[in-house]
Amino acid sequence: MGGIELIDVTKRFKSDVALDAVSLRVAEGETLALFGASGAGKTVLLRLIAGVIEPDAGRIMLGGRDMADVAPEERGVGMAFQNFALFPHMTAFDNIAAPLTAQRKGAAALKAGVEAVARLLKIDHVLDHAPRALSNGQKQRTALARALAGAPKVLLLDDPLRNVDAKLRFEMRLELPRLLAAQGATTIYVTQDYKEAMALGHRIAVLEAGRIVQIGTPAEIYLAPATLGIAQLFGDPAINLLEVTPETDAHGPLARLSDMRAPLDPGLGHAVGRPCVLGLRPEAVRFADADAPGAIPVTVEAETPLNEKVVSLTVTRRGREILVSRPAGAPGPAEGPAHIAIDAAHALLFDRETGARIAPRAPDAAQRGTAKRGAAA
Repeated sequence: MGGIELIDVTKRFKSDVALDAVSLRVAEGETLALFGASGAGKTVLLRLIAGVIEPDAGRIMLGGRDMADVAPEERGVGMAFQNFALFPHMTAFDNIAAPLTAQRKGAAALKAGVEAVARLLKIDHVLDHAPRALSNGQKQRTALARALAGAPKVLLLDDPLRNVDAKLRFEMRLELPRLLAAQGATTIYVTQDYKEAMALGHRIAVLEAGRIVQIGTPAEIYLAPATLGIAQLFGDPAINLLEVTPETDAHGPLARLSDMRAPLDPGLGHAVGRPCVLGLRPEAVRFADADAPGAIPVTVEAETPLNEKVVSLTVTRRGREILVSRPAGAPGPAEGPAHIAIDAAHALLFDRETGARIAPRAPDAAQRGTAKRGAAA
């Protein structure tokens, strides 16, 4: 079994469009994190691939084979459902063993396979329990163990760590990639947790209202989000958003913050005079000396230590709030007057009306764009 491919897949429920002409390709052995808010269509997409429901239009290919008219049990897909879907009359052991039993594994191999995955998920002490005796977190891990036990070539995981405690969730973010790599499974991992998506996915597909709005590596999604909405979904603390109208001077494009020059990427000259939203990740803002180039006067209102970093709330002369993040132990003012500077290379610009990110252009195109002039923000 090779990769997964969806070609213009559409699914409707009466008048509601759950998926709208979705096309997606997951390479063999790749883990794709499918990220989106509740109701975006993530679970529907998994159920279509598994064959639990059928698409109204489009094609679903597994290993290069069209799955039209192929029954779910013949697709070779392992799936951990969000609602557990455990067999109530079977123990946790027997639930996990179900795919191994279907593969006609011997008793010793079956026992070893169940116990290995149960130890990984820390449920080996409840293998003799019925589902009704398990906590929600244990039920979720049992469903995940069942999906993993049969070592399927295609694995569909529907937010499998949703109900587990924070400590185990962190541990599983480290362990799951190793397990999936060892199995060589082609995996789609659904989550609403951006940290989980970035930790587990080779790539991330962002699903919004039944449409995929961006696919990229975790770094691409974080550093170059396609839209303002995506920029707001990824990052903690949240991205700073400031309405600006870029202008230009002899040094290139800029935005005005506290009446001071905040430089922008030289390739953003075509955004001059256009109503925009400037996006600044807190780590792209730093405290600076008053006489440093591009220093912007602010007032530090408060700071919050967050283990490995310290986040400061600053306010510009015009009352705009900007969060500044620095590593724990790095010097910085706790309150009162200060100055900040921004990293122009990591400043993001979005169209104020559409929310689409304005990407820098190549130098020759950028120079043509700087011929325009705009008003100060």
